[in-house]
Amino acid sequence: SPDCSFTCHYRCRALVRLDCSGPPGTGDENDGIEQALEKDTNVDEPSEWEKTELDQAQVEQRIKEYNSQINSNLFMSLNKDGSYTGFIKVQLKLVRPVSVPATKRVPSLQAGRSGPRTQGVKRRTSFYLPKGTVKHLHIFSHTRASEVIDALLRKFTVIDNPRKFALFERSEKDEQVYLRKLADEEQPLRLRLLAGPSEKVLSFVLKENETGEVNWDAFTLPELHNFLRILQREEEEHVRQLRHRYARCRQKMQEAL
Repeated sequence: SPDCSFTCHYRCRALVRLDCSGPPGTGDENDGIEQALEKDTNVDEPSEWEKTELDQAQVEQRIKEYNSQINSNLFMSLNKDGSYTGFIKVQLKLVRPVSVPATKRVPSLQAGRSGPRTQGVKRRTSFYLPKGTVKHLHIFSHTRASEVIDALLRKFTVIDNPRKFALFERSEKDEQVYLRKLADEEQPLRLRLLAGPSEKVLSFVLKENETGEVNWDAFTLPELHNFLRILQREEEEHVRQLRHRYARCRQKMQEAL
């Protein structure tokens, strides 16, 4: 696609339903800025509100303060049982392609014959989600991070294993970006309430879950071939960026001379 960066098989293009509006090229620039900001941060540093405990009265007061600070109708609501509901916004920053289901009809080998000679064949197709994709979710205070990941995958009909993804807490401070991976049982709406509505103070990002060693024997041959192609593409892009960086350094040196 010329307007965003998703990639799919040419015969599967008609099956993809995505909003591809927006000027081309902006995602790469933002990614470069983000990487520069993140390179010296500690991703495991706990947030200041991670262990904060609130009683019922404090929760009610926090909800009132939160609702008074937002400029939209995405309010939080306190329920009779003491729980509360509200909205969180999650940005999807995936560098790997995701898999979605695709169903094709296989026609009869002998045309003209009557009868149910066609059947649905389950297939999957992979493509890159557009950079900067965001999704608002309406959740409960007791909704866990793992459940948020499941809900996001259902929204985009992604059929990959949810364990391949992780929800991150992102904050900006002193011109640096801090990322922390949320544990499965953490409650994103509670963090949203404690941090307030500011996206700089706290935002949520869905990324790949880098868990260490990969059991490559668990993948099929087509998947392994796909991984090799993806690695080749990433390597070529990395080489391009390195060459561009060295070319700029060379140019600056020549200008100084």
